[in-house]
Amino acid sequence: MTTVEDNLSELRKEIVPYKPVIIAVTKYFGAEKLVEAYQDGLRDFAENRVQDALEKFGSLDAEIKENSRFHLIGHLQSNKVKKAVGKFYLIQSVDSLKLATAISDEAKKQGIVQKILLQVNNANEESKTGFSVDEIRRDFKEIISLDGIQVEGLMNIAPIADDETLCMLFAGMRDLKTELENNFSYPLKELSMGMSSDYKLAVRYGSTMIRIGRKLFI
Repeated sequence: MTTVEDNLSELRKEIVPYKPVIIAVTKYFGAEKLVEAYQDGLRDFAENRVQDALEKFGSLDAEIKENSRFHLIGHLQSNKVKKAVGKFYLIQSVDSLKLATAISDEAKKQGIVQKILLQVNNANEESKTGFSVDEIRRDFKEIISLDGIQVEGLMNIAPIADDETLCMLFAGMRDLKTELENNFSYPLKELSMGMSSDYKLAVRYGSTMIRIGRKLFI
């Protein structure tokens, strides 16, 4: 039977010489799989829904909670902002100025700074949320001026597509990150791109974080 350790070993070989952070996506898997991944050396874990995350991550023992970083990667509804802020190392799925402002307001109430990524829908898929490229160019200055949040970088969820299309989209994200950094003199450390089906391509275009579920756990 394949173990998380075996899958992780293979994954690490496949992404050499790149060194992205491997985020274990536990959406479809129980807390026992998260524990196994922790025991095999992973420290970053992600969920799509706030309530699922709070329940799953909350069930872990103190050592794992204290030594892990938890990420929210699914769409965050405005009415869940209060529950999410302060509970995640990184909210990766901030997809509008309105949501960024709501997170900022809640973080200020809590007296903290919430780290976020801005989700960009550069494939212009109607089924996905996220800033268009034009929207993020328009709103970026206002977002980085908000108190209570720290924009750490960009995130995208690529469509199911051929390699040529994926390479174009990942390169577009890399170039957009550089453009924003240069135009606004604002460093963006993270570029979260790539999942189980396309991480090999994503790392070639500068991904600093890959979000891996079934490749690790099945």
